[in-house]
Amino acid sequence: MAASAAAATVAVFGLAAVAPAQAATANGTTSYHQQCPQAPVGSASCMALKRTDVKPQLAHSGATPLATVSGYGPSQLQSAYNLASAAASNGGGETVAVVDAYDYPSAQSDLNAYRSQFGLPACGSGCFTKINENGATSPLPSPAPASDDWTGEEALDIDMVSAICPNCHIILAEASSESNDDLGKAVNAAVNAGAKFVSNSYGGSEDSTDTTYDTEYYDHPGVAVTVSSGDSGYGVEYPAASQYVTAVGGTALNTASNSRGWSESVWSTSSSEGAGSGCSAYDPKPSWQTDTGCSKRTVADVSAVADPATGVAVYDTYNNNGGWNVYGGTSVASPLIAAVYALAGNPAAGTNPASYLYQHTSALNDVTSGKTATCSPAYLCTAETGYDGPTGLGTPNGITAFQSGSSTG
Repeated sequence: MAASAAAATVAVFGLAAVAPAQAATANGTTSYHQQCPQAPVGSASCMALKRTDVKPQLAHSGATPLATVSGYGPSQLQSAYNLASAAASNGGGETVAVVDAYDYPSAQSDLNAYRSQFGLPACGSGCFTKINENGATSPLPSPAPASDDWTGEEALDIDMVSAICPNCHIILAEASSESNDDLGKAVNAAVNAGAKFVSNSYGGSEDSTDTTYDTEYYDHPGVAVTVSSGDSGYGVEYPAASQYVTAVGGTALNTASNSRGWSESVWSTSSSEGAGSGCSAYDPKPSWQTDTGCSKRTVADVSAVADPATGVAVYDTYNNNGGWNVYGGTSVASPLIAAVYALAGNPAAGTNPASYLYQHTSALNDVTSGKTATCSPAYLCTAETGYDGPTGLGTPNGITAFQSGSSTG
């Protein structure tokens, strides 16, 4: 069932309040906080940003959806990215994995509530699976602590896959910790479990050892591995910098009176909050990336909604998260893009699916306004016609750009 048959409406965005971070919007001031604290060297932080000015609410105990929930739901996201037709008919038999740290005990019941609210088909046994970093269904890691609450990230990830690809199966691969090695092992476990699409909404500072992690954990030809570009504005994080992944930047997504019905600009709240982008210090440039202002890997490749002020509805009851919340961050964009790849079908064997985007540039929505900083060359932090750092080649306009094969662009 397509999400356009949503069982309830979505109220977009809420009330003003004081919180650790704020963003001015046409509807007032939004406030939000980072779901995970900054991780030490050798580890990664989740990129989820939870709105603190939207009061959480629990789903009904029965099957009746709530009248409204805040944030974009499946029908809005599918409309914005021209995916409704593909979402209704594609994705059956495809498996999307999301990689996170720690266990999320209420994942199945929370996912059920999300899908029920929006009229999506149920995703129970055989459709939704949790595995540990070794690929086994038990034992699962310790639950995420409230002080480092990856469950919000995990809920966001599985809900975004559901929103874009309702017919896809979902694997939640749970690493024992947020160390680079544990998260990397969970990536390998997800691929070994059969996932052809693996989303990673986490990152940390670059390091000279990153190229070793590349070959150990992220080099999976024929698998679309997507990674959030970061939420700290101009600057590169790893593993988004890996030459083997699709680095996913972020936009602010708003309704508009144009033919598309939507408009997008670079997500930037402040000089230290916005879509990550830039020139890697260590990772080599992939052969399919041809921009001339960076001799190494340039971040990002593609983008999708990430601004908390234009965030998405997510359901999470664990750690007193209270049910329905609104989330932003490039954590939204990575699983969304992984699910678009799934709608487009299995990648060709031996290929890097990030390269497909560069062969189909005309099949993306080019984002040409907004910036995160002042930098040189300017395209590394400023939206331009064609490729730029914060939004890559643009945002999805259907599934063509995510399919193997070449076309003019």
